[in-house]
Amino acid sequence: MNELAGKTAIVTGGSGGIGRATVELFAAEGAKVVIADLVEPDFEVADTVAFHRTDVTDRESVQALVDFTVERFGGLDVMFNNAGVTGAPRRFLKDDLRDFQQVFAVDLLGIMLGAQIAARHMAEHGGGVILNTTSLAGITPGAGFIAYRSAKAGVVHLTKCLAIELAEHGIRVNCIAPANIATPINAQFDISRTIELTQPLQRAGTPADAAQAALYLASDRAAQLTGVILPVDGGTSVGPPVARTREIMDTKR
Repeated sequence: MNELAGKTAIVTGGSGGIGRATVELFAAEGAKVVIADLVEPDFEVADTVAFHRTDVTDRESVQALVDFTVERFGGLDVMFNNAGVTGAPRRFLKDDLRDFQQVFAVDLLGIMLGAQIAARHMAEHGGGVILNTTSLAGITPGAGFIAYRSAKAGVVHLTKCLAIELAEHGIRVNCIAPANIATPINAQFDISRTIELTQPLQRAGTPADAAQAALYLASDRAAQLTGVILPVDGGTSVGPPVARTREIMDTKR
């Protein structure tokens, strides 16, 4: 297909989960890709894929990442700010917020730094694409993981603000919102039960599903899209499955 032929992309959190699936897909579609992570990838990479150890919460580290990418591959066209952490699932009244700084540093500040440093390069070289990863938790409210939910909601608003601010430089800014996808970060949950109760499409999502959404938004097919928050959630953000609705109605009767 070569959707990204001639383009260079950075994928933060690219050593596992959605990041890994995206690295593999982008490379298969013709892009040169830099994996930005604190953990080295344990999968085989091609000559067009490089690794750069990166702390997304540190400005100098992110700047070094962009400089490395430009020097190695000659430019930067797509910045996928995907790295994230969840923190612990404590309820609010019992939460001492010990995870707050780390969660906000990775999930919100990390995206802000990645977007800003990448956009400075893109603005001087004809534009580009910035992609961010939020979550269903950043779109719909819920209990537990308050810091995570709040940071991911911030990513949604940040994406829309940057879409406006960076448009004059030819930079599109969009966001994917995955949910119920089998990744290491979701291993602590019973996803099958969650899908049964909350997801209209009774199909388990995969990292590849999120990667396909990222590919579309990164490609020229999405040339007229900016400020978009694209759920990759089997319809969960729309409403519960019919079976669940019937169960609730029967209970009320």
